[in-house]
Amino acid sequence: MLDVAALAGVGLATVSRVVNGKTGVSPATAARVQAAIDRLDYRHNVNAATLRRANPKTATIGLVLEDVANPFMSALHRAVEDYARARGVLVFAGSCDEDADRERELISEFRSRRVDGIIVVPAGPDHSYLLAEVRHGTALVFVDRPPRFLDADTVTADDLGGARAAVEHLGRHGHRRIGFLGADVSITTADARLRGYTEGLAALGVEPDPAIVRTGLASIEDAEEAAAAILRDHDPPTALLSAQNYFTVGAVKALRAVGRQREIAVVGYDDFLLADMLEPALTVIAHDPVEIGRAAAELLFRRLDGASPPREHVVLPTRLVERGSGEIRVRR
Repeated sequence: MLDVAALAGVGLATVSRVVNGKTGVSPATAARVQAAIDRLDYRHNVNAATLRRANPKTATIGLVLEDVANPFMSALHRAVEDYARARGVLVFAGSCDEDADRERELISEFRSRRVDGIIVVPAGPDHSYLLAEVRHGTALVFVDRPPRFLDADTVTADDLGGARAAVEHLGRHGHRRIGFLGADVSITTADARLRGYTEGLAALGVEPDPAIVRTGLASIEDAEEAAAAILRDHDPPTALLSAQNYFTVGAVKALRAVGRQREIAVVGYDDFLLADMLEPALTVIAHDPVEIGRAAAELLFRRLDGASPPREHVVLPTRLVERGSGEIRVRR
């Protein structure tokens, strides 16, 4: 910075103002400083600048996702990134792959890099290990699922209500034998969606049949295999509720393999790209990942700005998007 100041013929404080985007420098002087920066190929060292501050902030946040390749998580990531970018903050992101050890590893890595705050899609069964971080003032927001054994800000969707609405919707089209494809019920969202499915059946006066319920799924392939097995049951379902976007893809593949995609109704949880282009187009329970990401970022930055109200627990509504697959009526 001294070299830039000497070449531009200004003081060090002026260079600092230009580099940090502060006001108080005339356009002509700022242009001269920028020309010197370009000529010397100067790059501002944020880490070094942080060490000089009495209350250092790194202008970075961490984001722990389930899987950055999942379209829902990618959209959530982009919403957080867009919000942070407007604040001049960089986002580090990583996938925990539903692995509690990987979750802890990622959070530890982010903290070792002194991120200012962390947004987490949690995988672990116990988050009390973060109590020390909370006491030291680390801003934490949990999204999609609440933490366990830790009071922290959360942004979630109404998973139970969404799944119940899906079953009731299928019931209005004559379905009573409705199959279910879900993830491991140790995952909070998976458990809530299974409970919503059960409550929806109860509202229809139907007892759940374990023969057409599959949980513990983790991939498209798992869901395709599970759906195929359900369809081979001696009393197969007339409709399916898929509790995750990947599982919906697997269910559709299984139905198409036996040519029954226009006979068996499907409602999928989570919307995804081209779901409306399938034949029939997919009816889904949608909750907006962009809205979730934005709400989480707003919460996090309020904490970073010094707000200290009681913990906030935001629950966003879901909505049923009718496109055709969920409106297939029972064949008599």
